[in-house]
Amino acid sequence: MTKKSPSVIFDLDGTLADTSGDLIAAANFCFKAIGHDAILDMKNDVTTALRGGRAMLRLGLSRIGQANEETVDQLYPILLEAYSKALTEYTTLFPAVRSCVGRLIQSGYKIGICTNKPEALAQKLMVDLKFRDEFGCLVGADTLPVRKPDPQPFFEAVRRIGGVPERACLIGDSVTDHYTARAAGVPSILVDFGLADCDIAALEPDVLITHYDQLEAALAQVGLEPQSP
Repeated sequence: MTKKSPSVIFDLDGTLADTSGDLIAAANFCFKAIGHDAILDMKNDVTTALRGGRAMLRLGLSRIGQANEETVDQLYPILLEAYSKALTEYTTLFPAVRSCVGRLIQSGYKIGICTNKPEALAQKLMVDLKFRDEFGCLVGADTLPVRKPDPQPFFEAVRRIGGVPERACLIGDSVTDHYTARAAGVPSILVDFGLADCDIAALEPDVLITHYDQLEAALAQVGLEPQSP
């Protein structure tokens, strides 16, 4: 019996692209809307930005003594609207990721995205980056009733591209991605581009890479070589 082609599922924020600048700008828009200056810093608050909108709002509000979930809930829709209008002013793909994904496709890998960003925003972002067509699916935070680290969104991404979990892995940048992979029983390959809010190596992923030129070797290391001709 011919083995299924291997499936490689990517996280988005902090894995495919550094989206922190536009996320921080959207959060600062919210703070200005309630009468404050920009509170979050484009360089120093990157790790919080890559944990999502609510994390940024909590951090910013804590700095002005207004940290409470009611205010976070009120500001979150404003943040999403502001973010949707400026998704790629500062956002950049990580070095060599576009060429790496292209090589994986040429080698026969099935490629998808599983992110905790709302699906519509993730879809628009990838289209704006002209990097959506390479991926066979995109599963977002609200595609299913659950989100990562629940493994179901990962399983759904694998299913949508015609793969099987036994021949799949997750590429991510965070403890959430690592726990998702572990819950799904698949290899955890983490990227360490210096933007994480924890010691990525301490999580003991199956493989840790620091550049996308290392990904194909990492996939071979976890037994996900491309299909033989």
